Amino acid sequence: MLKEFQEFISKGNVMDLAVGVIIGAAFGKIVDSLVNDIIMPIVGAIFGGLDFNNYFFGLSSAVNATSLAEAKKQGAVFAYGSFITVVLNFIILAFIIFLMVKAVNNMRRRLEREKPAPAAAPPPADVQLLTEIRDLLARR
Repeated sequence: MLKEFQEFISKGNVMDLAVGVIIGAAFGKIVDSLVNDIIMPIVGAIFGGLDFNNYFFGLSSAVNATSLAEAKKQGAVFAYGSFITVVLNFIILAFIIFLMVKAVNNMRRRLEREKPAPAAAPPPADVQLLTEIRDLLARR
């Protein structure tokens, strides 16, 4: 069983998947930072200078805090600002992945065009023999 597990782990697809997951997680953190630290402050400034993550409304009368963290301590809140931030994060991530896939597809197409055409297979022996006979008869 240990040997089968080693064979499974050593296959290229599993290692490629592991590398992809690790890079994807790191890339997700970069996109989170881009959205939370660069894009959302600009969007928040456009919409009145508030932190966009703090856009919420309380679902009970006990919620009267001005920040989302404090409001969650007071009761249930509808945090639509956080949801919008996550949706924007997803859209940016999906667009960047689309650009990466598009670049890889373009590279594959370019490599396919540059690949030399496969050599034509020689004709079967009987066809080659008939061709030689035809050429000999044509010379007479």
